[in-house]
This record gives sequence, structure tokens and C-alpha cells, in this order.
Amino acid sequence: MRYVAGIDAGQSSTTAVVVDADGVVLGRGTAGPADHVDEPPGSRKCADACAAALSAALEAAGLVRDTPLEAVHVGLSGYDDDFDGAPPVFASAHVRLAHDAPIALAGAVHARPAIAVIAGTGSVAYGEDGAGASVRVGGWGFLFGDEGSGFAVARDALARAMAADDRGARSPLGDAALAYFDRRDLRDLATAAQLGRVTRGELAAFARVVHDAARLGDPDASAIVAGAAGALAELAGVAIARLKLAGRSVPVALCGGAFRNDAFFARTREQLGVVAPQAPAVRPRYDAAVGAALLAFADADLPVPDRVVEA
Repeated sequence: MRYVAGIDAGQSSTTAVVVDADGVVLGRGTAGPADHVDEPPGSRKCADACAAALSAALEAAGLVRDTPLEAVHVGLSGYDDDFDGAPPVFASAHVRLAHDAPIALAGAVHARPAIAVIAGTGSVAYGEDGAGASVRVGGWGFLFGDEGSGFAVARDALARAMAADDRGARSPLGDAALAYFDRRDLRDLATAAQLGRVTRGELAAFARVVHDAARLGDPDASAIVAGAAGALAELAGVAIARLKLAGRSVPVALCGGAFRNDAFFARTREQLGVVAPQAPAVRPRYDAAVGAALLAFADADLPVPDRVVEA
């Protein structure tokens, strides 16, 4: 039997799948974050997370750790051509490390043209026109972008709470943050975040609290979530315009952890209807790890399965 593997190496966690030639996902494995931002040259953070996730997937598939693989495709959050971490090494002649946006689209939508908007810890949009052109919009990282992402939602909520604190006022979001992060005051929380004692992933996870507060009617939270939905819809709109697809029915897959929140999916779909009325928002057919596996088939010059099923 011939096998490929796909790995979604994210800022909060890493997921690997092992898929056989018939398109059956034999095993899944997870590990910690693989992002390389702020890592020194030669860092093994990405390599180790990918190895741990793939090892767990092989074990779940009932395969030995060094089972030969036809190809392994890794989609790394924030990847660029200057990646200087230790490269992941696997028992495969074909190992590709690339950006995570194409694996999200590969898993999300079969037809082209199509767009994927990914919102997790960070955010990015990626599209392909079906004629060989592709475009990436956003994905500038937490310093310069990541609009609509979990990190951005949490950051904006904390910034509002801190501005209220400056005025000597308490806010529901501020009180929620102190309870969530178990900090004595907001200045202590700000210092901890700036010194890395609270990680980006941990900050981004607070977005769930903000979404809950919006659902319960908190006006500050509602404004932040509405702004996030609008920003993500705008990423899709820019990608559609860049690919010269305006006016066409182009599916936009809303991918990533942020869209597991049904209310946020609906709000972003509504905003997308304003920005690009003929571009329907869709749920992804498969997750990004399976998308990476589909690209691994192509990397190894193997027939790509028409469908993928979980064992």
C-alpha cells in the first residue's frame, strides 16, 4: 500500500493525517504549535511539532513510525521563502514545506476559481482562478495585520478594556480578561503579554470569550466581532478583485478555528454578501491537513483521489 501525509502546522496546534492511495484517512495526530515567529535560526519548533503530529498519525493508523511515505506536504502558518528553522525530515523522498493558505483551499473547495479565507490565531485569504493565477491577501502577521483573526479580536478587546481602565472605569471585557488570564489587573496582563509570559496563542484563545460576550449583547464585544467579520469579508473581496473574478459566482470557503463559531460564520457570510454579492460563503469540505495530503499526492505524481473519507 502507498501512503501520503499532510500536515497543517499552525500557530496554536499542528495536525497531521496519513492517507492511503484510495483516499482513506487512516490516522490523525496532533501536536503543539509550529509557528516560527520569534524563533532563532535553526529552531526545531516546526520540525519537532510536525514530527510529533505525524508520529501520532502513523500510530493511529496502525503503522510503524518509519513507514515509507510517497510524499509529505507541510503547510506552515506564516511560511516564507526565508524560513530558517530546521527543516522537517521524514521517511519520504518528497517533502515540501510551504505556506498554509494553499492547503486550506485544496481541502476546502474542489472546483476553481475559488477563494479561502482562513481565520485562526492569524488570518489570510488565498485564491486561485483555475487558469494558473493565484493570489494571497493579508497574512502580514500579528504586528502588521491578521485582521479578523482570534489574536486581533482578543487584542482589540483588551485594548478597549485598557482604555477604559485609563479613564478609571471598569468594563465587562476587562473583568472577563482578568478572570480568564488569572491576573490581578490589566497592567499586569499587558506586561505579561509583552514579555511573552502569555503567548500569542493564549491571547488568541481569549477571542472565544469575546465572541460569547457579543452573543450576549455586550456592545463593545459586538462592535469588535462585527469589525472582524467585515475585515475578513474584505480580504475575500480583494482576492476576488485581484484575480479579476468580480461578478462571477466564486465560492469563498471560510476556514479555520474562528469559523467553528456558527454566529461568526453567519456574520462573515452576511458581510461577504455586501462586499461580493455573487460570491457564496461555503463550509470547507475537508480540513487543511487533508488539503495538504491532497497536495502531497500531486507532489508524488500520484492520482489525486476524487474524495477523501475517514477510516
